[in-house]
Amino acid sequence: MEFTAGQIAGILEGEVDGNPDIAVHKLAKIEDGEIGSLTFLANPKYTSFIYSTKASITLVNRDFIPEQDLTTTLIKVEDAYHSFSKLLQYYSESKVTKVGIDNPVYKTDSLIHGSDLYIGAFSYIGENVRFGNNVKIYPNVYIGDNVTLGDNVIVFAGGKIHQDSIIGDDCVINSGAIIGADGFGFAPDGKGGYTKIPQTGNVILEDNVDIGAGTTIDRATMGSTILRKGVKLDNQIQIAHNVEIGEYTVIAAQTGVAGSTKIGKHCMIGGQVGIVGHITIGDNVRIQAQAGIGRSVKDDEIIQGSPAFNYGEFSKSYVHFKNLPKIVKRIDKLEKKK
Repeated sequence: MEFTAGQIAGILEGEVDGNPDIAVHKLAKIEDGEIGSLTFLANPKYTSFIYSTKASITLVNRDFIPEQDLTTTLIKVEDAYHSFSKLLQYYSESKVTKVGIDNPVYKTDSLIHGSDLYIGAFSYIGENVRFGNNVKIYPNVYIGDNVTLGDNVIVFAGGKIHQDSIIGDDCVINSGAIIGADGFGFAPDGKGGYTKIPQTGNVILEDNVDIGAGTTIDRATMGSTILRKGVKLDNQIQIAHNVEIGEYTVIAAQTGVAGSTKIGKHCMIGGQVGIVGHITIGDNVRIQAQAGIGRSVKDDEIIQGSPAFNYGEFSKSYVHFKNLPKIVKRIDKLEKKK
């Protein structure tokens, strides 16, 4: 599908500087731009590429003034990066337009669904399942009994949503993610072994939640494991039973959150972070990669290290730690002089 510079400018409320009729059919990085592609310039480090790119159209900020001749048509917008992201979303959505039910698929007559449903081959849909409008279930997906999916939900190939889970509107479950798995609940049996504690709750994802590939979210022991509106989880994350994650919090890959911990809204948590159970992390908290969180964290803290503490103090302490061998040598010399 092709779009002209004029059409794209209309979508993005931008201004064309060049040929409004030039057309593009693909997206590209500015250094790899080819004829027929659209790219963008947002980072000043890449400015030099705009004079050599072969991309037919380039999105730039409104205040951009070229210092050399250009061969690319410009579309000037308020925020080039945001506008390009918007086009990526349009491009992605255009690929997710399948409708209908493949064969073979297992589903019961109890399935209730809205319009524009797609179910891919070899998927399993349990009893008393409800789908909203425009739900897309890709091949080899498992949907357990009593699951509810809102409008515009996408479950990519191999995703699994276990019984009683509730998924809000506009959620994306990527390949291999598991929603509502049995939580890690065991109690010592007094004989050196462990007794399984049944996990009888569910998982709730509110609207506009994204779950990365291979991520697992355990159902609650009782009640619900809850991810609030706008939460974004990267690949290969473990969220344990009865965890609650606040609105618009983002978590990077390989992080693990133990049971019953409450994480606030608008937090940013780096990769490979370990968070113990039964603590509270406040709003607007920033946790650096590979941190170990063993205590509750107040609002607006920035922490690093394992065990984690204030980011500024960590950076100062690291300077001394890095110089520790030199400091030890100096102390040894002073000891010998005594």
